Amino acid sequence: MPAMIRDQKGFTLFELIAVMLIIGVLATLAIPQMTAYREKAFNSASASDLKNLKVGMESYVLENQEYPAVVAYR
Repeated sequence: MPAMIRDQKGFTLFELIAVMLIIGVLATLAIPQMTAYREKAFNSASASDLKNLKVGMESYVLENQEYPAVVAYR
C-alpha cells in the first residue's frame, strides 16, 4: 500500500503552505509600493493641472492686461 501512495502525483500539504507563505510575503512587499506609485501619479497630475492653470491665467492677462476679478468653479 505505501508504494501506491508514493506513485501518486501532486503536491504535499507542506509544499502548498510554503507557496502560500511566499505569495503572502511578496504581496506584503508589493502593496506599499503600489500605494506609493498611486500617490506619486496623483501628485504629478495635480502639478500638471496647476501648470495648465498658470498658462491659462497668463494668457488671460496678455489678452486683457489685468487678472480676472473673480475665479469661480461651476
